[in-house]
Amino acid sequence: MMKRKPIAFRRIAAAALSHSETIVPRWLPGGRRLGREWVCRNPTRVDRSAGSFRCSLHNAKWSDFATGDKGGDLISLAAYIFNLSQAEAALRVAEMLGVDPHD
Repeated sequence: MMKRKPIAFRRIAAAALSHSETIVPRWLPGGRRLGREWVCRNPTRVDRSAGSFRCSLHNAKWSDFATGDKGGDLISLAAYIFNLSQAEAALRVAEMLGVDPHD
């Protein structure tokens, strides 16, 4: 049986963070920048007005203050908004950025 190589979550998350200014608005369209945060509607639920869903462009922490959903990087954001596992999200983000996904 062939052993899978571990996914380089930290490296992928760091690469994504360095591109947060372009990734976050693309994934969360219709929002606006407010200081160091991207403020928008939550794309996974009926959200009438922007404001409760925010993502830091500085450290990639995100939260939906209305539901309590939150995460600490853009991998977890991808997993949340695209309904993927953390591993699937990491692999897709790595592919999008041209980053080797394995340690």
